[in-house]
Amino acid sequence: MLLVVRKMEKDDVRNVREIAINSWENTYKSIIPEIIQRDFLDMAYNEVVLKNRLENSPFYIAELDGELIGFANFSNVKMDGAVELSAIYMKPGFESRGVGTMLLNRGIEELKPKRIYVSVETENTSGMNFYKARNFKFESEYDDNFNGHILKTTRLFLEQ
Repeated sequence: MLLVVRKMEKDDVRNVREIAINSWENTYKSIIPEIIQRDFLDMAYNEVVLKNRLENSPFYIAELDGELIGFANFSNVKMDGAVELSAIYMKPGFESRGVGTMLLNRGIEELKPKRIYVSVETENTSGMNFYKARNFKFESEYDDNFNGHILKTTRLFLEQ
């Protein structure tokens, strides 16, 4: 089995969208109403937006034997040396295999940030556990008006 982490290409857009949709359905089914999930995914993960994100921000793909199984999207490095990890999603069934860590590490290796920030829905226990296991620290918790649905969100950071 060959696992490769590489930069995203235009041909990956449809598969990235599919992983985002399936990951959201799997992760947020009991946290965020389906209609709000769908509206967000249609807005944030449509092909035009994904192509724009690909061209304007660091975007990494994980492939297992040629099958796209996960991705991570970072912001560009800011003046203070910080980056935002805006997304890291795995295809359902491929979680807890070290692939998320590989995607995170690829961003760290290439971007060399001083600090990485991530905002996680507080009830997303698998996400929270992932970041805590990688030494992310608590910064704050806040209510986020997410398309009319209030989410408790936790802001975490990792110092490099």
